[in-house]
Amino acid sequence: MQSFVLSRDAAHLVILQRIELASPRLKKIRKLFGRYLFSRIFSKYLINPKVISYNYYNIMKNEFLTIKEFLNDNNKFLSIGSGMGGLEVIINNNFKESSFTMIERDFVSKKIKYGWDNKNSEAYNNFKLLEEFLQKNKVDQKKYEIIDYDKQKLPPRKFDVITSLYSLDFHYDFEIYRDYLSQSSNKNTAIIFDTIRPQFFKNIFKFVEIIKEDNNTLHKSKRIVCREFI
Repeated sequence: MQSFVLSRDAAHLVILQRIELASPRLKKIRKLFGRYLFSRIFSKYLINPKVISYNYYNIMKNEFLTIKEFLNDNNKFLSIGSGMGGLEVIINNNFKESSFTMIERDFVSKKIKYGWDNKNSEAYNNFKLLEEFLQKNKVDQKKYEIIDYDKQKLPPRKFDVITSLYSLDFHYDFEIYRDYLSQSSNKNTAIIFDTIRPQFFKNIFKFVEIIKEDNNTLHKSKRIVCREFI
């Protein structure tokens, strides 16, 4: 049975990042007691980290399989909204020569609100726990860089693959990163993210392909891979 090495504190953040991992009981508690108590107490102490680890691994493995054909060894990856880094761990396990740059925010909102956020103001991560998770799951410290969106300049370099699963244009506007994505990609860079408006991006990129359709969620999103800004 494969799973991640995941501490209770890290499992707590994973629950906040991936609400689908919460049990029906925990979701019911969230409705009864509100977002603040759910975010601060119940989602930390009323969980089984081993179960969360196993389920989180399987979700990330499935996410990996949806994008695997666009990946190669020696790829330079940029992840916007990487969460706890489970996808990066699995990519690292399969493509040993790859390197990762992760753009995240280093705080947890007092009340986690799921849904559209024009200003990208919500956050649910902790860089100390993120680094601990990556290292415990055998990602060499030399192979990754974590960028604090609120404090650091975004790295001025080109990437081979850019991922932003259930983040860019799913929780906040694509325009926030549009200029940066144009600067950090070339005509061969695969830019992969989730959206409810795939047709819109045919006016922005020369190549757009739907690689996954999620009809079981409220958003009914599509995962797309795009290449080369027009």
